[in-house]
Amino acid sequence: MHLVYADGQGNVYDHPELYGLARSGDMIVELLEEELIPLPEGATLSLLPNTRAVGMNPSTGEMLPLPEGSQAVGALLPQGFTRLCLPGYIKTDKSYKLPLFGYSAVVWKDGGFYVAAEQSDDPQKWNPMNCDRDAVRSGVGSLTAKYPENRLYGHLSNCALGYECLTSSNTFLNRWEGAVPVSYSCNAGCFGCISEQPDDSGFVSPQTRMNFRPRVDEIVQVMLEHLKTPESIVSFGQGCEGEPSTQAKLIIEAVREVRSITNMGYININTNAGLSDHIRGIVDAGLDLMRVSTISALDDHYNAYYKPRGYTLANVEKSLKYAASQGVYASINYLVFPGVTDREEEVEAMVEFVRRTGLKLIQMRNLNIDPESYLELIPPAQGEILGMKTMLEIFREELPEVVIGSYTHVPPDGEARPKKAVARVSP
Repeated sequence: MHLVYADGQGNVYDHPELYGLARSGDMIVELLEEELIPLPEGATLSLLPNTRAVGMNPSTGEMLPLPEGSQAVGALLPQGFTRLCLPGYIKTDKSYKLPLFGYSAVVWKDGGFYVAAEQSDDPQKWNPMNCDRDAVRSGVGSLTAKYPENRLYGHLSNCALGYECLTSSNTFLNRWEGAVPVSYSCNAGCFGCISEQPDDSGFVSPQTRMNFRPRVDEIVQVMLEHLKTPESIVSFGQGCEGEPSTQAKLIIEAVREVRSITNMGYININTNAGLSDHIRGIVDAGLDLMRVSTISALDDHYNAYYKPRGYTLANVEKSLKYAASQGVYASINYLVFPGVTDREEEVEAMVEFVRRTGLKLIQMRNLNIDPESYLELIPPAQGEILGMKTMLEIFREELPEVVIGSYTHVPPDGEARPKKAVARVSP
């Protein structure tokens, strides 16, 4: 498993002698054969600017950084794959912050690229190769022409065509999980927010946050256009918006109106779930699915990353418990990072958190962050680093009824919340 690196012009090579190394947190580690899989379809290679790749002499075991002018290379994995290690590198400029991506260790082996990763879900629905860009453009043209006054379709057309966001693309393809953003504000100050960063953060947000408050009729139009098959999902809470539950009144009115017209499909919210009373109202309006974003079940780690405003991790737990008690199929969007998520204390806390809240699904999502900045932000490890593969094995053993996946699913037969349409009352 030979080291993969790039020259100053971005040309990628495999080293003829040195083996590839990886990182777990801030430690350079050797890669294990059982951690490697062929580079998945839909994955891309990415340069790590202002870095030097680190390899190992297989004869002596000596770790050697490549000369200046070389760059480390990582892989960006599609949904459905959980990374097990970061690329092995050192920074040549310690003040530089890497762009907000989830870099995975990559090596050259048996004539091809291999990555340190494990498949945790079926990747086909979220494989960029399975999204026909011509069909997306056609869908954008059709729906923006049909609803010329609907600002949501205008906003989502930029997400679909400009950013090639798969969820917004689904909105125009009328398939699977589609996007319904509603909020320009947030009650958290996430360190790695992809839609809004303070001027002094040193990060560049890869997306632009929506800047308007949609009307109920705009939201309902998008929802009804998408909810036309039994497996269709509409989701509040996208990367291009803030926290959707801050617009609970809009969501509640829209859900009630949609459910007075159709029982088709599923209504989902991607949320931090900190506003427990707002979440309760949204659940009561007819929510089917809820995915709660978290990075830890430990308060000090959670608070350091999310910087919650007016809520605590206890509020998040309260929201999850209420949703589960009402039959909502609840999951967590678990932002994972090798060398942190697999700490002994993190694993123990998360197992207990899942048991207390009645979660049905853990969505493993690779944290997009500059590793050094993140490690400086959070508390140091208290116990052993177990390894990501071991962590996944513990979850499966300790939580046998909980699905380990990577994205929102339609509930299995018998686990969906009963949907009862509310009859319209004539004025």
